[in-house]
Amino acid sequence: MSHAPGMRDPSLVPEVLFAIPGDLATPTGGYRYDRRVMDELKQFGWKATLLALPGDFPSPSAASLRETERLLDATPDDALILFDGLAYGALPSELLDNVPRRYVALVHHPLALETGLTAARVTEFMTMEREALARAMRVVATSQTTADLLARDFGVPKDRISVAEPGTEPATRARGNIGLARLLGVGAVTRRKGFDTLADALGLIREIEWECHIVGSLDRDGDAATQLKNQIARLNLEERIKLLGSITDEQLAAEYDHATLFVLPSHFEGYGMAFAEAIARGLPIVACLGGAVMKTVPPDAAVFIPAGDANALAEKLRWLLSNPSEIKKRADEAWYRAEKLPRWRDTAREIAITLEKALA
Repeated sequence: MSHAPGMRDPSLVPEVLFAIPGDLATPTGGYRYDRRVMDELKQFGWKATLLALPGDFPSPSAASLRETERLLDATPDDALILFDGLAYGALPSELLDNVPRRYVALVHHPLALETGLTAARVTEFMTMEREALARAMRVVATSQTTADLLARDFGVPKDRISVAEPGTEPATRARGNIGLARLLGVGAVTRRKGFDTLADALGLIREIEWECHIVGSLDRDGDAATQLKNQIARLNLEERIKLLGSITDEQLAAEYDHATLFVLPSHFEGYGMAFAEAIARGLPIVACLGGAVMKTVPPDAAVFIPAGDANALAEKLRWLLSNPSEIKKRADEAWYRAEKLPRWRDTAREIAITLEKALA
């Protein structure tokens, strides 16, 4: 018999295993989502336990797949396993068939939509993720946009999909930078995040006074990070564009506080947690069309450009940096919308409801 979240007999605490590849402390939006949900689920009567998987997903070696199967096989036959999409969509269907469990898939964004993949790899990911999702009892998407995409392109029945948007806690309003306008981008340096487009755009407006800080892992895609460093050097912008890598939460809060504009020209976002964090601090946004960003970011708080279009990005940045009133107008709208953002308790509540359905 299922119970409403928070109404369960305290002597019957159900357990959900979070199957997550690599280090749970990895400073990315997806891992932060996992950490917060695991913590918040306690409020709804759930015990969340980490099931740590090999770290080379979504391109696991044969040895990693064998180890993953061994770890899953060691769980109880009736185990409820919430699988992070970074690993779940890359699992062969035979592995899931060999170890049948109560699988719930958490999809931040489909693996096939990562930028820079070969056509063959896109097709492979599409096939594998479609087959894996067909074996999940329930699927959690981090935005309605992603939920619609899973139903349309991956054949997941809509009645098996729930939406649990990432939470964003209240924050103080950004004070901005003293002196130069500071552009801030937050995200692991991968091709999908579009930092190469940002660097090219900034090279086109070097006559304007600005500085740019990019915060995010330089290890997630080593080739992309190396190419970005070389690109910045080639443009002679090393003194103006700073790659800060992974930093502490306190340091990140300071970066948001001193920013003038938040700029992240991603090719695709399943939700866009960094955008929500910027909105929570009343920062105006510069983003690309496509994915869930158009739903995450209020139109009046932002300007949008086509993905990969450095010329269009340069034009918008030049216009904004030359018109402080336009920046302020969008900053005020972002601050107004900040109080309407979902909180992490809301996220965990939706996932708790989904887990109840999987048990039922």
